[in-house]
Amino acid sequence: MNKKHEPLIRLAKREMMPKGQVWAIRIGSILLALLLGGFILMAIGVNPIEAYGTIISGSLGKKTALRQTAKIAVPLLGCALAIAPCFKMRFWNIGAEGQITAGAIAASYFALYWADKLPALPLLVIMGAAGAIAGGIWALIPAFFKAKWNTNETLFTLMMNYIVIGIVRWLEGGPWEGRKGSQVIPQFAENACLPRVLGVHCGWIIVLILVVLMHIYMRHTKHGYEIAVIGDSINTARYAGMNVGRIMMRTMFISGAISGLVGFIVASGANGTLYHGVADGVGFTSITVAWLAQLNAFAMVAISGLLAVLTKGAETLQTRLAVPASISEIITGILLFCMLGCEFFINFRLILRAKKQQKEAAAEGKEANENA
Repeated sequence: MNKKHEPLIRLAKREMMPKGQVWAIRIGSILLALLLGGFILMAIGVNPIEAYGTIISGSLGKKTALRQTAKIAVPLLGCALAIAPCFKMRFWNIGAEGQITAGAIAASYFALYWADKLPALPLLVIMGAAGAIAGGIWALIPAFFKAKWNTNETLFTLMMNYIVIGIVRWLEGGPWEGRKGSQVIPQFAENACLPRVLGVHCGWIIVLILVVLMHIYMRHTKHGYEIAVIGDSINTARYAGMNVGRIMMRTMFISGAISGLVGFIVASGANGTLYHGVADGVGFTSITVAWLAQLNAFAMVAISGLLAVLTKGAETLQTRLAVPASISEIITGILLFCMLGCEFFINFRLILRAKKQQKEAAAEGKEANENA
């Protein structure tokens, strides 16, 4: 009779790790990423210390650089907040890119056609509300299909990104085209653009308010509790009498509404117009922000700020040290990979089969071969 043996290497869920050890692993992963990135920079003939110094000074060294870094961080943070409740519920919303774009379209309509009818404050409020509603409705569509027919939300939300981007392309060369043949939507009027506070559009204030509200919503409300229960077990939620489908649709509407609000902030605050790349990959990058922060609203502030520093600093590397954009992206990718990878070692441990068992398995294997 064959004796069943344990595999050579197996995974096991860790018990609660001490905070000091957790942070030691995280800091170690960042240092490892910087070391690997340094080797790449040395390989192309660039001093790593000078390069990393350039990244810091180029993103934080001057007021103008700091403002640009903040502009990059604002939509990242806002979108990460948007997808957090969905991911907590294990509803994989990969459509934030499209929800941002849908919100930007709705806000842009009022910016283009109502700017001469309303003063700044009511116009901006209407634009923000329209962006939130449009983003929420766009997110509600896949949520309805998931709740009704259990469709795959990952593919559904992903495909809807391309639909709404196609709508913007049509608007650029059609109804909203400015100068004929330009395929460019006109710039917004001054009263349709978000005012600046400390040199940056006031969208950063809106997003920081959302950080506090999302923390309260997720940790201290009935809705947040329901989201957590569904994320742990749908069957448990149903047994407790929760209407899972309704909660999914409500959560997705809220997620899409926040993403749509981000679309309004980007179109009205950062760009001053609408174009097909208005989301600029934020919907996808924010997934990394949310996971690295472990869906913690306040931690997302730090992570989005770090990614913004890397993004702005990478631009400075190109201009000052002539480092190719591809190298900057590789270094950023290595850092993100190491930061995500460290979470694996925080949550799981590798267990090697005992040496005695390995010897027994080898002996039995040899005996089986001889008998054969």
